Amino acid sequence: MARAGLTPERLTLAGAELADEVGFDQVTLSALARRFDVKVASLYSHLKNSQELRTRIALFALEELADRVSDALAGRAGKDALAAFADAYRDYAREHPGRYDAARLRLDPETAAASAGVRHAQMTRAILRGYDLAEPDQTHAVRMLGSVFHGYVSLELAGGFEHSAPDARESWAWIVDSLDTLLRNRAAPDN
Repeated sequence: MARAGLTPERLTLAGAELADEVGFDQVTLSALARRFDVKVASLYSHLKNSQELRTRIALFALEELADRVSDALAGRAGKDALAAFADAYRDYAREHPGRYDAARLRLDPETAAASAGVRHAQMTRAILRGYDLAEPDQTHAVRMLGSVFHGYVSLELAGGFEHSAPDARESWAWIVDSLDTLLRNRAAPDN
């Protein structure tokens, strides 16, 4: 008899939900077994270990986030695309903090190459093509955007902006506007 209708997919989704509730670092097979009121041993027919569960959650989160970003970018270009991209990441992190953390899990090269992480990089580069950046500036810009967005979101989720004015939303809009200006000026031909 299949206990509680367990499947690897159902366990992954439950693990992602658990990550949002208690934090990705707290997701283990033991915690998941408690959620389904089963013994840990019953999970081993679906998952090898906690690391497989964590990897599956990371892959799920990367795919879910890539789909959300792709939808947000549809039909947009320039600053509008940059803002939609940034907002999709920020909104996802705020709605799903554990999954967002999971999407940052270090994957082995083969798993990473087959993951939706590749789509994230492609979407970032698609936005940057609108700024007419050549290499290596495009790679620098990909890294800068990832660093700025992740840094801001991480600080915001940790409560870092709760006790000061202006509102964090105003700062977010200012940052996106500043990044757009920087990218447009960086792409400008030298005089």
